[in-house]
Amino acid sequence: MRTNWAGGGRVFGYARARRALVAGSALACVLETLTMSVLLRDSPVLHQVVPVLGLFAVASVAALHAAAVARPHLLDDQGLRLRRAARADVIVPLGHIASAEGELQVARRRSDGELDLPVGFRTSVTLQLTEPVAHFTLLGRRREVDTVHFHADDAALVVETLADAVRRARTVPSTSPGPPG
Repeated sequence: MRTNWAGGGRVFGYARARRALVAGSALACVLETLTMSVLLRDSPVLHQVVPVLGLFAVASVAALHAAAVARPHLLDDQGLRLRRAARADVIVPLGHIASAEGELQVARRRSDGELDLPVGFRTSVTLQLTEPVAHFTLLGRRREVDTVHFHADDAALVVETLADAVRRARTVPSTSPGPPG
């Protein structure tokens, strides 16, 4: 069981499905750099600039993948924190989860009230919520969502762990001191 080093909680990765895409993108950047270097061999200034740009492109691709590895989904006492690298970060309280289903879907344009966090154009878990949660877009616009589709490397484990966590959250003993008297 992987836990979050910063304060407990269970982490669920989603970067494994990106490995082939990342490797292919890095290879394409290297090949493009080599090709442009050959094509621009008669222009000394550009011939020296192209390798720097190619190195920057490969580093950018690696950084995007590293962000996905370093920021996995997190289940803790606050709820389920769903992330997509540095682009999305949504906290779904356990009490808001009506159901969690493992279903592989191809990402498509979602309607209002739905949030899609795909990896490789696929999602593998669908959450139905009892009440909407706030999601802030990359530019800070607030959206209320009541259905969340996201990808996890081990969707069955996520669904099973969520079901247990939701069940425990709903059966927490009352902290009431007793009947009024």
